[in-house]
This record gives sequence, structure tokens and C-alpha cells, in this order.
Amino acid sequence: MKRHLVIRYLWALVGICINSLGIALITKAALGTSPISSLPYVLSFRFPLSLGQFTFLMNLLFILLQILLLRRNFPPIQLLQLVVNVIFSACIDWGMALLAWFEPASLVGKLLSLLLGCAVLALGISIEVAPGVLMVPGEGAVSALAQVSGKRFGIVKICFDVTLVSIALILSLLFFHRLQGLGLGTVVSALLVGRFVIFYNRYLPLLSHISSLKEVPC
Repeated sequence: MKRHLVIRYLWALVGICINSLGIALITKAALGTSPISSLPYVLSFRFPLSLGQFTFLMNLLFILLQILLLRRNFPPIQLLQLVVNVIFSACIDWGMALLAWFEPASLVGKLLSLLLGCAVLALGISIEVAPGVLMVPGEGAVSALAQVSGKRFGIVKICFDVTLVSIALILSLLFFHRLQGLGLGTVVSALLVGRFVIFYNRYLPLLSHISSLKEVPC
């Protein structure tokens, strides 16, 4: 039914909003941003564009990667990721503005913000992917890689994040000769977010419910 299709798209949008909030929480911990944002965050220190704007540009490359990987199997509807990209990139900048007041001073506060951000980001990713409709281009690229390789989404997510962090690290050293925008939080996020995704997919009944909507004829 069309109603179920609308609900699936709404769940995907909810996941995208939660996703962006998780990125903002991790970034505000000031221990290094999330892996998916590590590359645009480093670039935002070097060039006059915001984190959200560089995220938009990077996501265009992720959409192209999906097309190259899936070729004829790339669903044309996924070109709507271009619209999702605009929403997601804007939500990141809005999330950063919304949390402008939030500046944890103690190490404990920063670590709690980091862990909460990882959990929120993973929840957003899980909800976003579950309906099987639209995804943020970064998750779309991970999904395409998982489909081509035959590996689980959570495992591919970890490898994907580590790759992004490695590129961001190289650029940070080239541009600033030190770590800029990267740190303990980046490494922790790279290792934890994928594991949180695996945990949610195994033990969160809501995701099974959202996923079951795919079985209802449109």
C-alpha cells in the first residue's frame, strides 16, 4: 500500500535527522569528529566551506561510487539521494548550531558526549537503512560495497570508516603537519559505530518492524 511506502520514507528521514545529530554530538565532544565526517571536517579547516558543505561535495562522490559499483543494479530511485544529500548536509550544520551552547569541559563530559554521539549516530544509520528506501550517500556506498562483497553491512561500515579516517589523517598531516579535527574520538567512533549498528540490528525490535514494511506490497 502507498501508505506503507510513505511510512518507510518517513522512517528514513527520521534516521537521517538522528544521524546528523549523532555527528554533531561527536564533533562537539572535541576529541575528533566521526569517521564519516572526518574528511570534510579536516577540509573545512583548510578551505572556506563549512562541514555541511564539504559533506555535500563528498556525498556526491559516494553517489558516483554506488553507480560504478552496482551499474545496472543501481536503482534509479536512489538518485533521490541527491535530495537526501542536501537535507543531511543542512542538518549537520543545523545540528552544530543547535548544540553551539554545548561545550563539555571535563574529560568525562567529553567522553560521555562521544559515546552518546556514537550510539545516536549508529541508531540513525540503522533506522535510515531499515526501510530499504533512501539512504544518506555514505551509507548507500557502504550498502553497495556490502552487496558487491557479500559481507555484512556492519563489518563493511567499520572498514569504510577506517579508510575515511586514514585519508583524513594523511590530509591533516599534509595541510597542518599535525592532527587537526582528528583524535581519540575519531578512532573510537570508527571502532564503535559499526558495532553499535550490529547490536541494534540484532536486539532492537523497532528495526525489525521497520524492515517488515518492505514486505507490504506498494
